[in-house]
Amino acid sequence: MRAMPLAWERYGMIQVCLVKDGQLLTGGEELLGEDGRKWIDVLHPTEEVLARLAAQFGLHKLAVEDCLHLDQRPKLEEYPNHQFVVLQGFTVTGKDVCELTLHEHHFFLAKDWLISVHELPFAGHDTVMRRVKEDPQATLIRGTDFVFYMLADALVDAQFPILDTFSDELEDLEAAIFDKPEKSHLQRIFAMKRMLVTFRRVLSPQRDVVGLLSRRGISHVHEKTTLYFRDVYDHLVRLYEQIDAGRDIIGNVIDGYLSMVANKTNDISKQLTIFATIFLPLSCIVGFFGQNFDRLYTNNAWYLMWASILALPVGMLFWFKHKEWL
Repeated sequence: MRAMPLAWERYGMIQVCLVKDGQLLTGGEELLGEDGRKWIDVLHPTEEVLARLAAQFGLHKLAVEDCLHLDQRPKLEEYPNHQFVVLQGFTVTGKDVCELTLHEHHFFLAKDWLISVHELPFAGHDTVMRRVKEDPQATLIRGTDFVFYMLADALVDAQFPILDTFSDELEDLEAAIFDKPEKSHLQRIFAMKRMLVTFRRVLSPQRDVVGLLSRRGISHVHEKTTLYFRDVYDHLVRLYEQIDAGRDIIGNVIDGYLSMVANKTNDISKQLTIFATIFLPLSCIVGFFGQNFDRLYTNNAWYLMWASILALPVGMLFWFKHKEWL
């Protein structure tokens, strides 16, 4: 059987394993079965790898099945020998803050081992992995639940720059609308509104999950670590407040856009009404003098007609200006 690549490093009794491209080394079960705390990070999981990890660590088949279907909502489930946790986060695809990529992360947490499973690379995982390798005595030696906290914290903290960029763009959009509303602005407003709805749909249940982890009595989560999860919970509350504030601002921006469009329509209607009001007396004048066309040149009617045609519009314009209708 062909050997498959497996990145494995040991730090005393601490072991860090990184499984890439859904492949696990043949005979890797012997390494995984050694004593000591372990963190196995699985990128691009496959059914084969998860089945072998399930056999080695006793993972529940329902949790393994969830890992193979990336459509789970954030949740916390307790099984006989481990906790199964689903957390989610976002990254921005390209330069558009509204183009989000959903990252779904699955965690199996036990006393002496942690298995993290995710389909897409995530910078926060790389940061935690680097921190564990640089200072294992301050990370893994404190417990697998502490490593799980670091991963959850990295996932949550990555959402703050996205919402900060969103807030800045929303302020610029609001200023542009009050300067000169355009049809593209309305499309952008609804795109940003959909983004907030997506954020809210994910962070709402995730806040409840982290709230459970921050309480005492959860298996495989030490009392000291619950204090750190409280900090993650506080970050989620702040994110939730930013989302609510963003929803209120978007509502105000929509109202402002509709008001600006309505004002512009009213201005156009007012200007057209003024032009129609100016030309209406002219139609009456030329109609009146037109019915006496044969005698128009025999008296002063010709001069009276032109005086009326010139004086009446000019007088009406000054009157409209005085009334501040122009």
